[in-house]
Amino acid sequence: MTTATAELLTVPDVMARLKLGRSKVYDLIRSHRLISIKIDGARRIPADAVRDFILGQIEEAA
Repeated sequence: MTTATAELLTVPDVMARLKLGRSKVYDLIRSHRLISIKIDGARRIPADAVRDFILGQIEEAA
């Protein structure tokens, strides 16, 4: 991932992509299962982090 060109998603974006509620997304962030950054108080999640999370879940299920 090139950080300069990484797509940053909002929590509602991630909620929609993962079909999860707000609390669950924040739980994933708190538990470091989903990488995020803060920009002046705004939480942003790199799109690659969401993809990596999904791939990790698929690997665990296999």
